[in-house]
Amino acid sequence: MAKKKVLKTKSIEETLWQSCDKLRGSVEPSEYKHVVLGLIFLKFTSDKFEQRRQELIAEGKEKYVEMKDFYNMKNVFFLEEVSRWSYISKNAKQDDIAIKIDTALHTIEKNNPSLKGALPDNYFSRLGLDKSKLGSLLDKINEIDTLQNEGQDIVGRVYEYFLSKFALKEGKGKGEFYTPKSIVNLIAEMIEPYKGIIYDPACGSGGMFVQSIKFIENHHGNKKEVSIYGQEYTNTTYKLAKMNLAIRGIAANLGDKAADTFAQDQHKDLKADFIMANPPFNQKDWRGADELQDDPRWKGYDLPPKSNANYGWILNMVSKLSENGVAGFILANGALSGGGEEYKIRKKLVENGLVEAIVILPRSMFYTTDISVTLWILNKNKTERTVELPDTIRNYRNREDEILFMDLRQKGIPFEKKFIQFSEENIQDITKTYHSWQQKETDYKDVPEFCYSASQEEIIKKDFSLVPSKYIEFVNRDENINFEEKMTALQTELSDLLQQEAESKTQLLNVFKELGYELEL
Repeated sequence: MAKKKVLKTKSIEETLWQSCDKLRGSVEPSEYKHVVLGLIFLKFTSDKFEQRRQELIAEGKEKYVEMKDFYNMKNVFFLEEVSRWSYISKNAKQDDIAIKIDTALHTIEKNNPSLKGALPDNYFSRLGLDKSKLGSLLDKINEIDTLQNEGQDIVGRVYEYFLSKFALKEGKGKGEFYTPKSIVNLIAEMIEPYKGIIYDPACGSGGMFVQSIKFIENHHGNKKEVSIYGQEYTNTTYKLAKMNLAIRGIAANLGDKAADTFAQDQHKDLKADFIMANPPFNQKDWRGADELQDDPRWKGYDLPPKSNANYGWILNMVSKLSENGVAGFILANGALSGGGEEYKIRKKLVENGLVEAIVILPRSMFYTTDISVTLWILNKNKTERTVELPDTIRNYRNREDEILFMDLRQKGIPFEKKFIQFSEENIQDITKTYHSWQQKETDYKDVPEFCYSASQEEIIKKDFSLVPSKYIEFVNRDENINFEEKMTALQTELSDLLQQEAESKTQLLNVFKELGYELEL
């Protein structure tokens, strides 16, 4: 009996991506993400506008359907005729459709101050897109019913899917606008940003904020009880963030423009209850030691080295924390054990009781680098206290003199063939361990190759190194091996082998030369 073929139904995200991917070749991926996401934004805002318009008509308020205030009162963007999807769709095959789309986006931004600086500026006209390809893309987007099931957040899903796909396509050195979702989810579940001010000093496309709101919704909290602040350096990414948040109805203060967090801090007096961030790794060209020597953000600490911004980002975040603030952020592993000014700052952070947890993540989680990186958690209040979340109460014990080290390199599941992401079960396991360690009545235990709670005394003995492998027990590792000595020996051995290879090559060339042959190797 023949087996029935099972046809896999493609998701809206996959179908739309395949249609949009046809733009490749005529437009660079770094550009066409703004084209695609701009159109998705246009379709979504237009659908919301039409929905509100029909509500007004049904309520007998037809005379108000062209009045902006009757849309804004329901958090709906007002659209003039030239900005509505019905107008764009009707003109999809016209030669000047690119100009019409640019005009639509410009008009929406002009009529809605909260979108100032958010939408693509003349992308469609400037890029000279193939008319038939653009028309085909418009037809495909037209098929999306963005209001079909608001509980499923269809547009949010599409937007997030596209951001991750663009990051994957752009590869190393690109895609810095996007932090993989499972990492953002882990940070949110660990620091629990449920109420107060949330800040991200390098906010990219706004993923940290989106996940914070999802955390609040998943734990039955009230998203009106949080205020969001962020800053982004790259102008096109700043636009992505504003669109991403607007699509989801998330109000945020991202500053008046894209700007350098160090040189143009747009939130100087901010004190945040939660900070979530993934700043650039090992940033060399930052406005540090030369221009910001007396910056108040370094108060009480040594000046961060101008050769690397890692500790500049750390101190920026420390300076922004409220008296009970918690920060979760990603850094390259080198920050765990650097010398010089980094050592002095790290020592002071430990002595001040700010470092709560250091978590090593698996390799290949980021689309732009395959290195293993670290999640730091800083806490301004590690003393005994009670925290009431919407769906639970946590009684924290005093952990001022302890730091939790975790190694997650054996966690994660395959993703997109060559990448790793955390499963929901992974995140539950990790956060359960972390929160158990924090609490008074706890079943927390150190687990070899996974976690270890180190006292400040132990950390002092290790000369303030925050490398987890110096504290976590590895059962299959010979503790008598001096790994630094072993690495030096291996380097020497490799050098000797390379020298021997060079000598052998020279001898072989000489033999052929004696035989009357010229040979190149």
